[in-house]
Amino acid sequence: MSEEVISTAAAVGRRDLFVFSSPPRLGSGGGRVTKIYQREEIRSASSPSAVASSSSLTAVASSSAGGLGGTRSATVRPRPATATNGSSNDQTANGGPRSTESIGSSSHSFLFLGLIFVFSLIALFWVYSTFPNLEPDEKQYIKLPRNIDDAKMLGGVLNRYKDKYYMNVLCGVFVVYIFLQTFAIPGSIFLSILSGFLFPFWLALLLVCFCSATGASFCYGLSWLVGRRIIYKYFPERVDQWSATVNSHRDNILNYIIFLRITPFLPNWFINITSPVLGVPLIPFWTGTFIGVAPPSFVAIQAGTTLNQLTSSSDALSWTSLIVLVVLGLLSLIPVLMKDRLKRKFE
Repeated sequence: MSEEVISTAAAVGRRDLFVFSSPPRLGSGGGRVTKIYQREEIRSASSPSAVASSSSLTAVASSSAGGLGGTRSATVRPRPATATNGSSNDQTANGGPRSTESIGSSSHSFLFLGLIFVFSLIALFWVYSTFPNLEPDEKQYIKLPRNIDDAKMLGGVLNRYKDKYYMNVLCGVFVVYIFLQTFAIPGSIFLSILSGFLFPFWLALLLVCFCSATGASFCYGLSWLVGRRIIYKYFPERVDQWSATVNSHRDNILNYIIFLRITPFLPNWFINITSPVLGVPLIPFWTGTFIGVAPPSFVAIQAGTTLNQLTSSSDALSWTSLIVLVVLGLLSLIPVLMKDRLKRKFE
């Protein structure tokens, strides 16, 4: 039989009293059963500023039937509750440590992240060590390009060794590009331009698209391991809202990823980090990235064919090319619109 609330007592100190009453049961002599629930809020001893909720419930049942009365009481063991203050997140309500499983999971994630970074550095060192012996004045240009002048000098050095050490140069660009994408390090635009300068156009386009999609997927994985916990900790409600929006468009997620990659509205690193948090599946993420980065990479690689004539990375883009990218992005949404219209028509 469902219970009805009679009254709720005001909070006294740190205790809230809740009084419930249920209708008389058959065969009980017409008596009513009254239950009093008490909830306490306990302040964490280790952190006075952190307030933890403890559902310490005490139920007292009383009944009367034909002049005969009795009282029964029972205490329900509370479930542990975590502290509401972020600084005391590692403590339970009674001041004890957080579960070993949760702490171990976070530690393993950061440890795995560190191992991936070390492995990436080893891969970069391998690329550098297998490269042919350079002249003393050339070694200073073997570094990540930070501007168009660095890209020109690096391209000049690599172009001298490309014919004889083609695979070394190709593997070097491949590894460095994925490294930049994995850890969201700026500079991949210069490698795209450099690829157009060093390699045939279609090879450069395939290389840039594959490295962009694969490196972005690695960044996706790192965010899934570490970033997801951090974002959920500080923005749980906002993440739930965004996740619900993504789920409502899950059938068209590939088209949306293509649109975001083509258009310059959101930076790529932001898309890489937030996608696993919002529940975007990995396969459409990789596929949408591979297809979506092709148009802007086309522009950058085409500009790389005239690398020596460029004065800045902005020369690779023009208002005409930006308009073309936006139009292509809108075209990628046409299947979504058509699908919605057909769906409404048949419904």
